[in-house]
Amino acid sequence: MTYPFVRPANWSWRSARAVSLAAIAVATLTACGNTRVSRIDPTSVTDLSGRWNDADSRLVANALIEQSIDAEWARQFSNANGGNSPTVIVGPFVNRTLEHIPVQTFTRDLERAYVTTGAVRVVASADERATVRAERDDQQVNAVATSRAGVAMEQGAQFMLQGDVKAIEDAQGRERVVTYQIDATLVDLETNAKVWVGQHKIKKYVDRRRIGW
Repeated sequence: MTYPFVRPANWSWRSARAVSLAAIAVATLTACGNTRVSRIDPTSVTDLSGRWNDADSRLVANALIEQSIDAEWARQFSNANGGNSPTVIVGPFVNRTLEHIPVQTFTRDLERAYVTTGAVRVVASADERATVRAERDDQQVNAVATSRAGVAMEQGAQFMLQGDVKAIEDAQGRERVVTYQIDATLVDLETNAKVWVGQHKIKKYVDRRRIGW
């Protein structure tokens, strides 16, 4: 038997709203109580969604820089300049996929990979140079002469690394294959000549079927 809801004499819509908010708060606390968090190795390879992730960024950066260093351009520059290492600036990489890819994180991985090799020198980006120049200008006024950084002493880059990230996706039902293609080009800043062109691909198969269904 169903009993009709009898509204108390002091019932108001404000009371109903308070009861609803209390119920939502209880439900939220209950859900949070089931959350489990564990720490894992930041360098471990994990794939939950099949999308571009930190492991892809790191692995692709290492692969491209290894290709770049093994190419002939670096040796030719060193031989022509008394054994000095070339100086590179990592320029923009454009995300041409339909998903969000933090390209700034990728360019940082590229810089780290270049510096780790010890084969080239890497100079700061335009935004970083602006910050450094502001500090250097401040030193000219406020720092003692013996500790001031010199002006007009910046190391210019001879080459710029730039490129893009593209993705091709093929899906059928709950299965999906996505191929990421990362193209990189090293350009001579004086002549605009492309001294090296590299490419690396990652292909992922994602199966969203649940066992037992």
